[in-house]
Amino acid sequence: MSEPFRCFGDTPIYIEYHDHEWGRPVHDDQRLFEMLILEGAQAGLSWITLLKKREAYRAAFDGFDPAKVALYDNAKIAELPITTPISDQISKDLKKMGFKFVGSTIIYSFMQAVGMVNDHLKSCCVYEDALHANLS
Repeated sequence: MSEPFRCFGDTPIYIEYHDHEWGRPVHDDQRLFEMLILEGAQAGLSWITLLKKREAYRAAFDGFDPAKVALYDNAKIAELPITTPISDQISKDLKKMGFKFVGSTIIYSFMQAVGMVNDHLKSCCVYEDALHANLS
């Protein structure tokens, strides 16, 4: 017997999402808020990437509780920057050299990924290791 046809996806996480969530009416405010956040975060990413990171988003947004998120103060909102003056300058320099798709946000993300900055939260288990690695 062949697999049933699905609009998209053939991996377990896609199948689960497709068969039990996608296209089904949602009336719960918290679930609506969750989907709004995930759809916004999906810009430029594949949906499977978001599905794989869904639990991390759920933790970061207090279970997608809009009442809790509405009470976030500036310290909670500004955990990490998305650009810096240095990433702005590197972006401008690369564009002058003919690079494309190297905006300041992408450059800052690159700087985080390659250890040019330590943006692990102080409460993160690898913060200290990354801090010492940046000093060497």
